[in-house]
Amino acid sequence: MDKTAEAPEEQDRSLGDDKNPGKPECPLHRDLYALLRDNADKDEKLGELWREVNTVPAWVDWEQIKRGQDVFYRYGSAALTGLAYQSLLGGMGAARIVETLARTGGFSTKVARRRLFETTQHILQCTRSLEGIQPGGEGWASSIRVRLLHAAVRQRIMKLAETRPEYYSVEKFGVPINDLDCMATISVFSGTLIWLSWPRQGIFVREQEAIDYIALWRYIAYILGTPSDAFASTAKAKALMETLYLNEIHPSEISKTLANNLIRCLQDQPPAYASANMLVAGARWLNGNELGDALGLPRPSLYYWALMAGQCIFFMVMNYTYRSVPSWDRYKGEVTRDFFWKYIIESKWGLEGKTTNFEFKYVPEYAIMTELGQTDLPTLGQEYDIEFRNLRWLIYAGVVFSGGIYLSYKLVCRTVGLFL
Repeated sequence: MDKTAEAPEEQDRSLGDDKNPGKPECPLHRDLYALLRDNADKDEKLGELWREVNTVPAWVDWEQIKRGQDVFYRYGSAALTGLAYQSLLGGMGAARIVETLARTGGFSTKVARRRLFETTQHILQCTRSLEGIQPGGEGWASSIRVRLLHAAVRQRIMKLAETRPEYYSVEKFGVPINDLDCMATISVFSGTLIWLSWPRQGIFVREQEAIDYIALWRYIAYILGTPSDAFASTAKAKALMETLYLNEIHPSEISKTLANNLIRCLQDQPPAYASANMLVAGARWLNGNELGDALGLPRPSLYYWALMAGQCIFFMVMNYTYRSVPSWDRYKGEVTRDFFWKYIIESKWGLEGKTTNFEFKYVPEYAIMTELGQTDLPTLGQEYDIEFRNLRWLIYAGVVFSGGIYLSYKLVCRTVGLFL
């Protein structure tokens, strides 16, 4: 399907008043997926799209897709850490792409936290069960909703740019949410985790796990209308990831604003209750100091670097221990699935059980441009302290390391003594 094709709700309405195209006529809170489904037999373009998303490519192996879903939950906590602080926050370094994000207003400090949870909802729906990603499943439907939302945002910005070329430069930034942008999104959700985020947290996946995880995201890319051939193998996926980082990551002032807004909207918030210093340390640990400096992130003290080391030790011990025993691995996967859904989707500080249908609610307008903000989110009763956990595991590692050195010393002394 052509990226410039209209979203379903645009088939029968204008994006705004011709005299004032910067102001939409009314909020768009209709279910775009339902509109597509219910009108597929009434419109040629919609019918073509509906048949496309319902057609499963020959290269899809459902057993492999299921294994790819299991990979996500096998390294679940490290995966969410990588997605938040490298895929998303680090991805703000892509100057072209953030030009579109800034014009939606969806990454101001007031709404960025919920926007982050909504993105996580999509990932969980795509990985929660095999049925969820198959045609008719919740993850499959959400992927179509995201695809149609992207089409609506794309058309909205293009229409505004037609009236006021200074609002958005297509020549400089390209068509909003174009194929390359979408490929970059799939890449940071898949390849970035495998070859950057997990290794930087001490997690190295097995070759088959990498193959299966890339296969999962290749199919998600297909549903989203993103060119999927670049994910046909791990070699191609890795080459794409490296190419994107080399050519697209050039932070701008807007990049700095959005990256710092993410830190501000998450600091001292559940479930981790991490301080701003802890969040910045995590972002710099995963993205490196060069990108951290370019994004305008402050430099944390050595204490917070040590806490990040403690967190990585925790992830390594838990993940390698559980994956070494198949029955433990299956148990951990089931528990993690339920835990993520409960605390991100159903909890009082998450989405409160109100899953999004990815409506067109962050509508680009001439007056909207995301600015650096302060968070005024209330801090709920603290039930967990991630920084104390990280410190505890750092101490555990120190004790074990010191004990190992001491025992090795005693063993060497005793061995030498036998020959004297």
